Amino acid sequence: MTGRTKHSTVHFDKPFALRGLEEIQPAGDYDIDEDEEMIDGISWIAYRRVATYIHLPARSSNLLTSQVLAIDHAELEAALRQDQEQLA
Repeated sequence: MTGRTKHSTVHFDKPFALRGLEEIQPAGDYDIDEDEEMIDGISWIAYRRVATYIHLPARSSNLLTSQVLAIDHAELEAALRQDQEQLA
């Protein structure tokens, strides 16, 4: 099975929390990786997401240590929506 990783950056204007993260994370830009695998048995190329990871700390942090943690993609999307709604 063929796989790929998509890289993106998300922005939070307010501190946020996700299950699996030990602490509330500060506002900022965060790198996100999404692992996808090719779906076999269909006549066109298609992928499905199999894992989502967040890089901690935020890009603007001056901490020397970093970590990559698996998170739930739907929960990330919900946290981003909630962050945007707080601005409105």
